[in-house]
Amino acid sequence: MSDTTGPKHGQGIPDSVIPLLAAIADALNLPLPSVHQHDERAYHRLLERRSQAVRSQLLAILAYPDLGFVDDAARIRSETAASPVTYTPWKDPRDGEAASC
Repeated sequence: MSDTTGPKHGQGIPDSVIPLLAAIADALNLPLPSVHQHDERAYHRLLERRSQAVRSQLLAILAYPDLGFVDDAARIRSETAASPVTYTPWKDPRDGEAASC
C-alpha cells in the first residue's frame, strides 16, 4: 500500500510561496508574555494587530489572484516590523530564557 497523505514527488510547496509562509509564521510567532496583566493585554493586542495585518494581506491575495504575491511577504514583514514586541516576555525560572508560542 502506498502513502497518499504527503505531497507527491515534485508537488511540494512552490518556491514562490515559501517567503510568504515564512513571513506569516514570523508575524504570528510572538514570545509569551510575563504573568503581569498589562503584559498579557499587550500580547493579545499585538497578536490581534498582526493577525489582522496577515488576514488583510491574504484577503487581498484571494481577491486579486492574477496579480500574484511577489511583494506580499515584504508587506507582511513591514507590518510586523511596525508592530514590535513592547511587553515583557515570560522567562522560564529554570533557565531564564524567554518562551515563545
